[in-house]
Amino acid sequence: MNGIQAGTEAMTHGRSLTLDGLLRRAAAKSPDKVAYRCGDEQRTYAGMDDRVNRLARALQERGVQRGDRVCVVMQNRLEAIEVYWAGCRLGAIVTPVNFRLVAAEVAYVFEDCDAKAVVVDVDLAPVVAAVRSQSPGLGGAVLAVGGVDVIGEGAEDYETVLGATSPEPLDLPVVSENDPAFIMYTSGTTGRPKGAVLSHLNLVTNAFNTLVMQGTRPSEDLVWLSGLPLFHIAGLAGLIPYLMFGGTAVIVPSGNFDPGESLDLLEREKVTACFYVPTQWQVICAEQARKPRELKLASMSWGASPAPPSVLQSMAETFPGVPTFNAFGQTEMSPVTTLLLGDDAIRKMGSVGKAVVNVEARLVDDDMKDVPVGEVGEIVYRGPTTFLGYWNRPEANEEAFFGGWFHSGDLCRMDEEGFIYVVDRKKDMIISGGENIYCSEVEAVIDQHPKVMQVALVGMPHEKWVETPAAFIVPTDPSDPPTEEEVIAFCKERLASYKKPTVVRVLDELPRNASGKVLKTVLREQLTSR
Repeated sequence: MNGIQAGTEAMTHGRSLTLDGLLRRAAAKSPDKVAYRCGDEQRTYAGMDDRVNRLARALQERGVQRGDRVCVVMQNRLEAIEVYWAGCRLGAIVTPVNFRLVAAEVAYVFEDCDAKAVVVDVDLAPVVAAVRSQSPGLGGAVLAVGGVDVIGEGAEDYETVLGATSPEPLDLPVVSENDPAFIMYTSGTTGRPKGAVLSHLNLVTNAFNTLVMQGTRPSEDLVWLSGLPLFHIAGLAGLIPYLMFGGTAVIVPSGNFDPGESLDLLEREKVTACFYVPTQWQVICAEQARKPRELKLASMSWGASPAPPSVLQSMAETFPGVPTFNAFGQTEMSPVTTLLLGDDAIRKMGSVGKAVVNVEARLVDDDMKDVPVGEVGEIVYRGPTTFLGYWNRPEANEEAFFGGWFHSGDLCRMDEEGFIYVVDRKKDMIISGGENIYCSEVEAVIDQHPKVMQVALVGMPHEKWVETPAAFIVPTDPSDPPTEEEVIAFCKERLASYKKPTVVRVLDELPRNASGKVLKTVLREQLTSR
């Protein structure tokens, strides 16, 4: 066109904007700079690049090719990041697995994505061992960090493999910025999780959006800290902006959150920006008021669940002058779609802000017509951060992209100034401590209990987690209903612990409308009245 012909493969590779490209450039510019630190371990950019190259070669030698899926079953540790970037270097599709899942849930992910390799750490090895004992070969090749004894035959030690593998650059096909990079599994509205496929461009654009909207300037003094698990989209996405700027990312090891230890870490690492969920900010503020630390914070971010006004007020009073940012979005949007900027955090308390740069947002009715200002509609999106679609779910994709926009399932209203407020969820979902819990998934498990004839799950207000699941059941035999302990134990064996109900109520019948649909608003009112 106009004398410009399509470029060669080398030209395409040279202009491609991939996650691996970010690491390679950072390693070339700042080889001795600490890229990541987790506990007592750290990696420079050059050291990370070397280990990523070895791991990519090792995976390739074990049959992993471009487009194959590599599952990561790990708690927060540097090796998890190495697998992320090694998969991206290969052109494979990395699939982080929630480490809270039980063996049956993990097996579903392995099978659904047809994993060609699994990398697991020693703490989670028993879960993978249980999967392999039930389905030998499921998940493909296995590399284990910290020991292979639990997993059994066929597993290889991670460090031994890296030490025996050449660090020489790989001869690889060109990875495009539009290629899939990650599959992030989200709890399913129909009872089964769906894999949201994110491209390199999706995640890199989200990083640009974050840096632009927060006004971050390039500096080697930038230090990012996240209290989120790396399998979570916000944990993954938080790694990328500071990779672009050659800063340092501090990874908090998985374990029980402690506000005092968190503040000590923020002080010791001279952290300039961090992200915590509202329940964490609440106790961090209380601890800082009790024992002030000398911090270098230039910004504070929160999201994943609604923040009570008291928490926002406490953040403003505890850290005066430090701007706060409310990041709102979802996995399918890579993830941030709207941002409430620091200047508006108090004035527009309760709002999730406005759409970020490169994301278009509308509030529409069921016919895709824009709703008037002040009225409630579903927020829909489009833009370069919109995911590629659900893995092997053509019907779900058709529904999700109805009218050419991605349908979020969030019901919102917009004020006269264009600020967006989330008022409800179109999807039957509970957000507990930042984790999405789809009611249908938990209901499908409880329904299998022999003493349960009918069940409905709703969210109940919780002082610490904002919401927690409450189950209403109709027993098979009214004279012998299951106890609350029985139902909770039944769920713990089959679901990640955070999904289990914390309250179980027995009813003679579930309230329903004329068409037979369970009236969950009535159930929520019963909880409130009690």
